[in-house]
Amino acid sequence: MSEKTIQVSLRQQHDYRFDIVFGGDVPTVTSDEPAPLGTGQGPSPVQLLSAAVGNCLSDSLLFALRKFKQAPEPIRCQITSEVGRNADNRLRVLGIHAVLTLGVPGDSLEHLDRVLDTFETYCTVTQSVGQGIPVTIQVIDSQGQILK
Repeated sequence: MSEKTIQVSLRQQHDYRFDIVFGGDVPTVTSDEPAPLGTGQGPSPVQLLSAAVGNCLSDSLLFALRKFKQAPEPIRCQITSEVGRNADNRLRVLGIHAVLTLGVPGDSLEHLDRVLDTFETYCTVTQSVGQGIPVTIQVIDSQGQILK
């Protein structure tokens, strides 16, 4: 049973360009496929998926650290989504790799090991997407130290 329902509306503007309406005060976003299908006048569906995964992971990491009253800001996230052909020769997102970078040295944060062990399990989007697309996650601190 769901706890709530999210509705998003799409309205075709021209060819593969759609306005994405979230409702309320949320601004409308335009999406578009890159050439040759579209004109690239907005993010593609794969870019939107990638952004959703990266945003959710960043939010989850920030939330988990703030629970311990830690200030990791500014957090950055780089998402690399591999698009290729599956066994049926259909284009699919074959994998997503996220690199989250903290804005501070890792050794300045208390309870970091505990946070790194659990934060991604609370990420609604990544955990859902990860059931069908492999998602790998790396966390780096401001000094380039790989933490996870």
